[in-house]
Amino acid sequence: PTVSNNAVIDFNAAPGADWKPFDPTLQPAPGGTEHTLTMNATEKVIEVSPGVTQEMWTFNDQVPGPVLRGKVGDLFTVTLVNQGKLGHSIDFHASKVAWNDEMRTIKPGESLVYQFEAKFAGIWMYHCGTAPALHHIGNGMFGAIIIDPPALAPVDHEFILVQSELYLGPQGQPGDLTKMVGEKWDAIVFNEYVKQYFHHPIRVEPNERVRVWVLDAGPSENSAFHIVGTIFDTVFKEGEYLLTPGPAQGGSQVLDLQPAQGGFVEFSFDEAGLYPIVTHKFANVGKGALGLFQAGEVAA
Repeated sequence: PTVSNNAVIDFNAAPGADWKPFDPTLQPAPGGTEHTLTMNATEKVIEVSPGVTQEMWTFNDQVPGPVLRGKVGDLFTVTLVNQGKLGHSIDFHASKVAWNDEMRTIKPGESLVYQFEAKFAGIWMYHCGTAPALHHIGNGMFGAIIIDPPALAPVDHEFILVQSELYLGPQGQPGDLTKMVGEKWDAIVFNEYVKQYFHHPIRVEPNERVRVWVLDAGPSENSAFHIVGTIFDTVFKEGEYLLTPGPAQGGSQVLDLQPAQGGFVEFSFDEAGLYPIVTHKFANVGKGALGLFQAGEVAA
């Protein structure tokens, strides 16, 4: 058998004392109807599990990339600057623009302006589309843009969780394209770090109304998003409300997403305690897709 020098995850390891989780808190849409920003394509060594680092390909040195948010009709003007050593590009699924223009690959040192009007509501994936796109997405070049549906109800908390896969290359090196082609992931993660909200639970209070936006960035695995111990009373998926509170008293247990699909769920916790966040494709829970909500003052 061939000997691999790829990094290996210890799923029982705990992060170091200086580790900071990816903040899952979602900010409300900024005011105004025009959003002008710069996004930098970079390559950066990032810790993805306790003691395991990879050279991730990123937008703004972070994985997932920054969350953009606005309303239907808003204009987004994004300047992509390639500060890396590879060709990169960006594809906003929330846009209707020609692929061969705004989504073209730019070389290191180059920049382009990607402008679009957000014509439809939803949580949309954006990603690098440079060939092979599988390698660029699988190595971290993805993020979410949220276009709020009209009259989005107020809630006490909004969070965002992006599910994706890790395909480890050697320590400190890019992910393994051969594993990506073979769909042989090493871990399934929320916001790109193994079990991070298990190590650092997301804190709310009992009976508060919570909305969680979920995007399956893939590149290849689906998601059966579930929170143990509660029931979703509102489900929004791919631009449509599938469930809202009403006389039928219906509830939902899972938000099912294929790669690049997204939506949100709303719920509350009736009792103080810990509530696991998983994908109910249970083979993946032991591979890193595990977090916790902490409702109230309880021992984690």
